[in-house]
Amino acid sequence: MQRRRVVVRGRVQGVGFRWSAAQEAERLGVSGWVANRDDGTVEAVVEGEGPAVEAMVDWLRTGPRSSRVTGVEVQVEQPEGIDGFGVHR
Repeated sequence: MQRRRVVVRGRVQGVGFRWSAAQEAERLGVSGWVANRDDGTVEAVVEGEGPAVEAMVDWLRTGPRSSRVTGVEVQVEQPEGIDGFGVHR
């Protein structure tokens, strides 16, 4: 089990980024959440098996077609056993 906290910068709010991320998380079978932040970035927490978590982080580096990602920060964290994937704010 792995966990990553990811902050995504660029044109990532108002373009369906969170909802697309939730669909991708469901497809990959990872848990966690995604949220808009007040500074215009999107933050995501992803937990699951190593290859699936890395695939989700890779997806976050690009996002949906309507977005334009200009930067990504990834932090390794201890898994907390999150169940499911949520969309916040």
